[in-house]
Amino acid sequence: MRNEIKAYCQGALGDATYSKMHKTWRFSQRDSRWLEKLKSLFSSIGYRSWVYREGKRRRVYVLETSANFLSSDYLKKSIGTNAEKIAFIRGFFDAEGGVPHTKNVRFYIQFTQKSFEELQLIRKMLEEMGVKCGKIHNPSVKVDPHYWRFFVRAQSYKSYVKMIGSWHPRKTKLLTERVMI
Repeated sequence: MRNEIKAYCQGALGDATYSKMHKTWRFSQRDSRWLEKLKSLFSSIGYRSWVYREGKRRRVYVLETSANFLSSDYLKKSIGTNAEKIAFIRGFFDAEGGVPHTKNVRFYIQFTQKSFEELQLIRKMLEEMGVKCGKIHNPSVKVDPHYWRFFVRAQSYKSYVKMIGSWHPRKTKLLTERVMI
């Protein structure tokens, strides 16, 4: 399980920035619940992390860690077992994926990222596991020519939720409510 937790945290780096000065990774969110989950995961494998509110009036929370196994080159290295691939994709989804917040819009599961190459690798891993995905595309070249996304196809929602799922408290709730398994 230790390697899967590391893989999950690596996938979640899509939502983090690295401080060369402090040698720490910083994850930020409006909702601190996912950060607390990450903190618990880091702790379970022996790494320190801390969560704090950034500023007195801002609703932004930050988790900071100096866990030395984290690397932005992780995808370029071999990921290893299928369980590690699943954990990596789950972490990536929790950081960079999305589902609609409300029930009155058509349901979707999407992955977004500025790195076209990273999305290609995630999409390829999902397809190899039998999860059907749409094409990687840029939703608006005028708004941001370097922003990419792809969707999980509707026929694969159930298999995606069963196999990959989410550890993000808000996304877990939305996936459970919208995808009947």
